[in-house]
Amino acid sequence: MSVGEVPQDRLARAAWSGLAEPGDPVAGALVEVLGPSEALALVADVAADPGAMPALPPLGSANQDRVRRSLLGWAARWQPGAARDWADWVTRLGGKLVVPGDPGWATRLDDLGHARPMCLWAQGDDSAELWDRTVSVVGARAATGYGEHVTAELVAGLVDAGVTVVSGGAFGIDAVAHRAAVAAGGRTAAVLAGGLDRPYPAGNARLLSAVAASGTVVCEVPPGRHPTRHRFLLRNRVIAAAGAVTVVVEAAWRSGALSTAGHAVGLLRPVAAVPGPVTSAASAGCHRLLRDGAVCVSDAAEVLELLDGTPSCAPPTGPPPGPHERMVHDALPLRGERSVEALGRECGLAAPDVLEALGSLELAGRATCRAGRWRRA
Repeated sequence: MSVGEVPQDRLARAAWSGLAEPGDPVAGALVEVLGPSEALALVADVAADPGAMPALPPLGSANQDRVRRSLLGWAARWQPGAARDWADWVTRLGGKLVVPGDPGWATRLDDLGHARPMCLWAQGDDSAELWDRTVSVVGARAATGYGEHVTAELVAGLVDAGVTVVSGGAFGIDAVAHRAAVAAGGRTAAVLAGGLDRPYPAGNARLLSAVAASGTVVCEVPPGRHPTRHRFLLRNRVIAAAGAVTVVVEAAWRSGALSTAGHAVGLLRPVAAVPGPVTSAASAGCHRLLRDGAVCVSDAAEVLELLDGTPSCAPPTGPPPGPHERMVHDALPLRGERSVEALGRECGLAAPDVLEALGSLELAGRATCRAGRWRRA
């Protein structure tokens, strides 16, 4: 739809989010051909008189019988005024309705075609910048210590590069990805399978509140809807579409994370996988992806190479050349920055010696400066 839908169409999209199940291509085609309000009027007519089926427009691959059956199913859910009630409910939760064309709409979702969400119920940041540079990070719920460590390091590196990390809010790798992004002061987006008032799993309710404070929590079903197995699987297509790259950190042979990777492949998006021990069942799905053509990644730099299309620079090898350079390099933090004065106190060096060492380290690609404060590159 074009930018700036009229309020009636916005509410119609909200109503459609409760009538059709996520990703319903027939509903998507009908709304695209007629517009959300006129398509909704068809449902209202069928709900009022199921025996009097209205004339239907041609919808390409969706034959007329299929559209009629779908209309009867949607009509069974028809509730006049429900969309406004849902919108008011979400507003009380501190959220809002986001539709295609809004500044906060993730335009990559449009690549889903007729299966794109009718709208998003969102809580948190709704700026366009949130969706500019995105990487979806998913993996096993039963994550190992290895998977959690790799995820935290990888996400911290992505956040440092200004990337929004997208995941599903579940236990395991999802939770670690969100938590690491929040801890690093970055932005993250959680895509839920149920309504905003049904944070799932309940054990991650506090984490999801933190995600909403630093990024956004979104879903495509209205409040009151429970997460179900098929909604989790359909939710995965949104995670895949929202990310410019999808990274699977850990996944068993039959993991739901492989579903997200499959959707990304269907959208012609880069898919990456982190290898694990060959003896670990938790990495069997990742190894399967790698055999099928996924890109092998081990750190954020290699993911950024996929995202930005530029080769990552090889890290410098060997120790820094001089004793002052080695001392200052050891004192430089990996996270955060330190002033020249703090580095001097740590190393026992005068400020001119610290600055000289920092200059050599910067030229060698081992140190970076931001606003007069230094960190290890």
